Amino acid sequence: MSEPQWLTVARKYLGLAEGPDAADNPKVVAFYARAGHPEVKHDAVPWCAAFVGAVLAEAGLKGTGTLWALDYARWGKGLAAPAVGAVATKKRNGGGHVFFVAGFTPTHVLALGGNQGDRVSVTRIPRRLVNAYRWPAEASAPAPDFRNHSAARAENTGGKES
Repeated sequence: MSEPQWLTVARKYLGLAEGPDAADNPKVVAFYARAGHPEVKHDAVPWCAAFVGAVLAEAGLKGTGTLWALDYARWGKGLAAPAVGAVATKKRNGGGHVFFVAGFTPTHVLALGGNQGDRVSVTRIPRRLVNAYRWPAEASAPAPDFRNHSAARAENTGGKES
């Protein structure tokens, strides 16, 4: 069974990190441009929404066009529950975070996202903290079997608790 194309695109960036100290990683900075914000030139600017927008663009889909993570809570089609490949958001002090659902368990979502520990990684987020699951408007709804797999594969990428 194959996963959504955009999740495959996101996986190829696993491990990509911000530049050390004051240096900028040009690959991370390129996410801003691909997401519609070429004016951003430094990877120290929060980049989770830039990562999601860039990955969606690379997969031929439209993101929100903004760098505000919580804008993805109203993007695309809403889902009542997690699905592998869904775009999910969570609120936190000072803003939010956006990521792709790489898998899930009954209690956690396995979040594949950018700017998680200053890199692209998979981390475990308690499901109770996720406030939205969304699906690209131009893509077919997720197949039922995507609602119940990939947890082991995602966890094998070194996911940490968020």
